[in-house]
Amino acid sequence: MNNPIVIIGGASLDTIIQLDALPTPTPQTLWPKSSYRSVGSTGAGKALNLAALGRNVVLHSLLGQDTEADLVRHALNKPGIELLSEITDTPTEQHVNLMDPHGGRVSLFVQPPADPSVVDWASVTSAISGCELVVINILSYTKPALALAQNANKPVWTDLHDYDGRNPHHQPFIDAANVIFLSNDNLPDYRSFMKKMIDDGKELVVCTHGSDGATLLSRDGQWLEQPAFPVGQVQDTNGAGDAFFSGFLCGHLNGENLKTCLRLGAVCGALCVTSQSLAAENLSLQRVHDHLREGGW
Repeated sequence: MNNPIVIIGGASLDTIIQLDALPTPTPQTLWPKSSYRSVGSTGAGKALNLAALGRNVVLHSLLGQDTEADLVRHALNKPGIELLSEITDTPTEQHVNLMDPHGGRVSLFVQPPADPSVVDWASVTSAISGCELVVINILSYTKPALALAQNANKPVWTDLHDYDGRNPHHQPFIDAANVIFLSNDNLPDYRSFMKKMIDDGKELVVCTHGSDGATLLSRDGQWLEQPAFPVGQVQDTNGAGDAFFSGFLCGHLNGENLKTCLRLGAVCGALCVTSQSLAAENLSLQRVHDHLREGGW
């Protein structure tokens, strides 16, 4: 049995609203195509995908004392996932995501993440001591976990999401990480940032571009480009980046080369957008490899 991956931070209950087009800034009444509630956020997305791919995961998150917390726990009650939840006086994090048919999204944080002044890190410290690596998401409360991972001499992976190259909130995560993922949404000159990260001693930097694929730069100066794989119909793009991250990480832990890791990530991302869940239904490592072998991907 493989050692677990510890993931710190990021579980919410989301309301997904599918629209024909994102709203314009004018008073109006909208008739959604559909709406539904689903577990969300980056920690849950990574945990669900990694567990489906056969990795053991320990996920630490903050949850309130409410019905939403119960729904999050139920959604994460999957084989391979151990949930360490700290109960807070703040309600469980909640988002409303407005989605268009092309994957465009407007996210409303109707209940922002909790940021308690004190967190009991004892269970996390114990989990980290026997883990493979630590994924630390960019929530304020997770910052102390950076030192916990470093003190345990565990590799740290982080996802900066739509970092703009300047926001000081991200800097502690950048400083601590061995491997960095991010998107180019707010960083047009992403290649310069990636090169700076490698010059600063990072092992890998991966930048995702949505439907335009992803770019990787490794410590040995290897630039790789990975196109996104085409899908028949996009159902929901929520979680696609976390699915990509998970597929890549699973390949990395299984000893695959970087090109194969990118391809595994791309398949997981493609399967994710065909689903209304953060992880595609019936996702497995075998299914991902089957798609690569049989689907011409």
